[in-house]
Amino acid sequence: MHIVVVGLSHKTAPVEIREKLAIPESRIGEALTRLCSYQGVREGILLSTCNRVEVYAVVDEIESGYGRIQEFLADAHLSLSSEELTPHLYWHQGDRAISHLFRVASSLDSMIVGESQILGQIKDAFEVALTHKATGIILNKVVKKAISVAKRVRTETKIAEMAVSVSYAAVELAKKIFSDLSEKTVLLVGAGEMAKLAARHFIANGVRHVRVTTRNPQHGLELANRFGGTAVPFEQFREDMASADIVLVSTGAAHYLVSEDDVQHSVKQRMNRPMFLIDISVPRNIDPAVRHVDNAFLFDIDDLKARVEQNRGGRLQEAEKAERMVVDEVGVVRQWLQSLEVTPTIMALRTRADDIKRAEVEKTLGRLANLSVPERELVEAMASSIVNKLIHNTMVTLKAEVNSSEGAAFVEAARRFFNLSDPAVSNVNGSIPSASETCHSPHDESKDAEEAIPRVGSKTPDH
Repeated sequence: MHIVVVGLSHKTAPVEIREKLAIPESRIGEALTRLCSYQGVREGILLSTCNRVEVYAVVDEIESGYGRIQEFLADAHLSLSSEELTPHLYWHQGDRAISHLFRVASSLDSMIVGESQILGQIKDAFEVALTHKATGIILNKVVKKAISVAKRVRTETKIAEMAVSVSYAAVELAKKIFSDLSEKTVLLVGAGEMAKLAARHFIANGVRHVRVTTRNPQHGLELANRFGGTAVPFEQFREDMASADIVLVSTGAAHYLVSEDDVQHSVKQRMNRPMFLIDISVPRNIDPAVRHVDNAFLFDIDDLKARVEQNRGGRLQEAEKAERMVVDEVGVVRQWLQSLEVTPTIMALRTRADDIKRAEVEKTLGRLANLSVPERELVEAMASSIVNKLIHNTMVTLKAEVNSSEGAAFVEAARRFFNLSDPAVSNVNGSIPSASETCHSPHDESKDAEEAIPRVGSKTPDH
């Protein structure tokens, strides 16, 4: 068995391809059922967002598995031919597939590195797969590990702490001037998209008082209602500025709407309490001379973009730390998967040894009919002791070497030496045993997944 991922994202496909391939939430369950019906596909999870469509699966064979999944994606969208789809797809297997999942969950592969939405989308995709019993022991544990890796990245790095959008950069700067935004008042002058987005960010960060003014009174009232705020007549907003701690201007005016004198007057009325002004209009709507007013802090669109670029660089530095975490955690999962490989071989070896012992003991006892019960038990005990001693070192070595670079070779050697040709133990060259013969395996194996795959650096009992 092999872990693979086949998909496309904003990095490989334009939006017109992504939107054709996207699968509505209401159809995910049906799609998973179809995916699991393809021969050789044992487990599957379908991740469909605005920026990516990916299938994570456990398959019998890599190449045929890739083909089945590509066929599944093409069949799901009759308007998209295989020829149109293939150039945009990527394929990963083994460590690369696991690493890709961990990077996606940790938002390292996102359009905006550090965004938090993707982790929730992966959790949702996993829940749907569990509900439809499309996963088994492998994907259950690997996906749960991906979720824990993403949480670790967000906890141990600052990848999500620095604004990388202009609208949120305004909030970040406001926090530097006012540590607590809960009692602050925001005045929106104009209704540009960035201004509305910034207003939502301010509210999400604790602002409870929003005042809105636009040239269109009805529009201003609608926006005020949307934000739970108060509408201000446009011709009166300059007088109203004194009541605002934060003034955000975003209009289509071709001239300055707010002068140095306007701000000077407002600050005086505020008894010199600080005032934060954000001008995200192009051309600018606040006179740059406002910067000379004491206790007035003015930032324009270029200031915010500079902040965004600075933060983006900071996020990339934090992303490097996260990438190292991903590499470490992939190693942990690899060891767990390798430990699974040896289990069927050990079980098959024990079964074969017991079968041989039983057959030989029965043959011998059949020729010694006059033995007493205690004597027969001694013969059986001796046979068991010989078998156990013969295979003991082999099983100890297999367990000890499974996580080494030669682990697969030891498993193969044991299979050949003891003639363990049963397909159930054919797990050489990075293959993985399946929990069941179908995609619809019981999913409660995931219950103790995190205990089964320890976190990097954690202490686990020796076995």
